[in-house]
Amino acid sequence: MMLKEQVKALWKICFDDSEEFVEMYFRLRYKTEVNVAIQSGDEVISALQLLPYPMTFGGETVQTSYISGACTHPDFRSKGVMRELLSQSFARMLRNGVYFSTLIPAEPWLFDYYARMGYASVFKYSTKEIVLPEFIPAKEIAVSVVSEFQEEIYSYLNKKLSERACCIQHTLEDFQVIMTDLAISGGYLFVARQENEIKGVTIIYKGDKHIIINELCAEDKDVEYSLLYAIRQHTGYKCMVQLLPPEDQQPQHPLGMARIINAKEVLQIYAAAFPEDEMQLELSDKQLSVNNGYYYLCKGKCMYSTERLPGTHIQMNISELTDRILQPLKPYMSLMMN
Repeated sequence: MMLKEQVKALWKICFDDSEEFVEMYFRLRYKTEVNVAIQSGDEVISALQLLPYPMTFGGETVQTSYISGACTHPDFRSKGVMRELLSQSFARMLRNGVYFSTLIPAEPWLFDYYARMGYASVFKYSTKEIVLPEFIPAKEIAVSVVSEFQEEIYSYLNKKLSERACCIQHTLEDFQVIMTDLAISGGYLFVARQENEIKGVTIIYKGDKHIIINELCAEDKDVEYSLLYAIRQHTGYKCMVQLLPPEDQQPQHPLGMARIINAKEVLQIYAAAFPEDEMQLELSDKQLSVNNGYYYLCKGKCMYSTERLPGTHIQMNISELTDRILQPLKPYMSLMMN
């Protein structure tokens, strides 16, 4: 049995996904080079995929690896297999120039498990409930439902998402997968145009009682209203819940986690972006010992040393450092097919 087929069989044992979704995932998402697996004899007993996603951070775009489909066969659980699989994955990410690893825990109890592996719960979201009034939107804004991949729609969405200071970005290939998933999961993409130019895009999924707006980008309030009105006309739902980047005045809900993979590079970018933030740091990382050591952030530079220099040091583990650096930036992720 081919490795891909074995991983697919394990996926079906561990996850409760539809046949359509599994077929789509292994056709479009799975590649041998992103797969990490542990075998017992000839049998794959644990596997995950490292999906590449760019992320805006400190005025730059850095490479991240999103952990997808992490699972262990029920017969081999609670034996440290996943811990070993993650350690192998971190080493591979480091070799491949990845700065952060990200993931969305499948169950609430997994937040604690991943925290022990160096992750911090930094990706959050806020929600806004929308009940639409009755009035008709502006005539000159035309809204259509789009089911095929269109590069100009991707370009618009990509431009909008890249304006966010700390946000997971989607590649062109990834956006094609999102479009395929929309068809499977009963979602829709609406595009608003004015004089043939794209002025707004929204992606929605159907919940039990309301529409979930996963992403909404619009040039102004008129365009936004036109999109919302079109959703209502198309679906018949009056109530919608919009997922938004975390807002201080609103309750924030946990979504995903991140982990620094390459502390030296991350702290260098951070120091340059936030020169006023000076610190002397003693860092410990149980899984990636290359990150262990002393870091000195001063006037936009980060100096690293294996020897302790004079002065007072803050002691942090890799999870605490990830939280310390990312949390104030309000990291956001959307359209992750979670």
